[in-house]
Amino acid sequence: MIKKGTKLRILLLEDDPIICDIISEFLDECGYEVVPVYDGEEAIDKAYEEHFDAFIFDVKVPSKNGFDVLRSLRAAKQEVPAIFITSLSSVDDLSNGYDAGCDDYIKKPFELKELQLRLFKLLKKSFSLNNEDKIVLNTIWSFEPISGKLSGANGELFLTKKEAKILKTLITHKGQMVSHEEIITAAWGYDDEATEENLRTHIKKLRKILGKDMIQNIRKQGYLLAVS
Repeated sequence: MIKKGTKLRILLLEDDPIICDIISEFLDECGYEVVPVYDGEEAIDKAYEEHFDAFIFDVKVPSKNGFDVLRSLRAAKQEVPAIFITSLSSVDDLSNGYDAGCDDYIKKPFELKELQLRLFKLLKKSFSLNNEDKIVLNTIWSFEPISGKLSGANGELFLTKKEAKILKTLITHKGQMVSHEEIITAAWGYDDEATEENLRTHIKKLRKILGKDMIQNIRKQGYLLAVS
C-alpha cells in the first residue's frame, strides 16, 4: 500500500472500457490516482500536459499502438516506469516492448494483485530517494536527499530544507515539467503560505549552484530538471 499523503499518479492506456474501469477501480482502492485514456494519441497528449509517476499501457489500441506511444515519450525524455499489459505473447512482441522502453511486461489475462505488486516494485525502485544514496545530477554535483547535501569536486554544501525539497521534487519527476503549484505543495505543504515569487527565489539559488541549464523554466507553467 502507498503511504498516506503520497498518492501517486498513473496514466492508464486501455481501449476496452470494462477492463479500464476494473483496473482503475482496483488501483484507486490501492491508493493510486489513475487517469484513464483510450487511444494512443490521447495518451501522448495527456503525458505532455500532466506529470505521472508511472505508465500502464495496453499495446493494441486505436490511433497509435502502445509501443509507439512509449517510444515517443522516451524520445521526449519521459523516463517514469512503464508497464505493458497485452495479449501479445510472442518473443518478438516481448522484445519490441523492452526495445520501446518498458520496465515490465504483463501478458493478459493477469491477476490484478500481480499488477499491483509489479507496479509497487517499480515505483519503490524509482522513488529510492528516501535513502541516503547519492544521486548523480551531472558531472559536477551529486545529491543526498535526506541530508540535503550537495557534493562536488570543489567541496560540499548543504541546501536549506526548502531548497532540498524543491530539488528532490524535480528529481522525482526528472525530464518532466512540474507545475509551480505542485512544487509549492511539496516544499511548503498545504498549510504554509507561499507564492510563486518565493519559489522563484529558491529556484534562482539552485540554478546558481547547479547551473542555469540544469533547471529549465517552462514559462508561466513550472520547472523541469534536465538530468543527464
